[in-house]
Amino acid sequence: MAVYRFRISFEDYDEVIREIDIKSNQTFKDLHFFFLTKIGYDPEKSSSFYVSNDQWIKNEELAYLPNQRKIDNGVALIENSKFSKFIDDPHQKFYYIYNFEKPYEFHVELIKILDNDPTKEFPSLFKAVGEAPKIFVPFIAPDDDFIGDDNEDIIDDSDIAIADEDELDGLNTDTEGEEEENDDEFADDFSDSEEYDDRD
Repeated sequence: MAVYRFRISFEDYDEVIREIDIKSNQTFKDLHFFFLTKIGYDPEKSSSFYVSNDQWIKNEELAYLPNQRKIDNGVALIENSKFSKFIDDPHQKFYYIYNFEKPYEFHVELIKILDNDPTKEFPSLFKAVGEAPKIFVPFIAPDDDFIGDDNEDIIDDSDIAIADEDELDGLNTDTEGEEEENDDEFADDFSDSEEYDDRD
């Protein structure tokens, strides 16, 4: 049984490289989970490998968590796809897209074929260069964090007293009294102005 050594590099961060050894009878899902775990990404995202030529042109798709359209079209699943079935070239290439919602794209290239070592566990990491870019995950606070004793800006409806009719009548009476006082003040001002005009 052969062991394949793949070099995986980010398409947009070519200084970040991982070289992984995996047995020919293992699946693309084995590589998917091992690689993403090693770089700190969540493997439970919709992703796909594509059998590619030397120019990285995508051909047959091997999918993980495919959408309904792909399922209806009979897409192959990575958990059912062993490497031995898809290696036709000693430098076979696969184009790899991780997380279609916020995709990262990779080049996966077979760089060496080794003899199986029964003392080793596969997949195994042979070489790591560079640090994978961090994936930003927005923080959403639980609802409980927005309500508390220290939050004075939030009004509790139970603390609001509703005025009865007598209180409302009292408010109206006070308002009417204020209006009468205001009218008297303006009347005095007006009378002063008339006296001033008479002096002219």
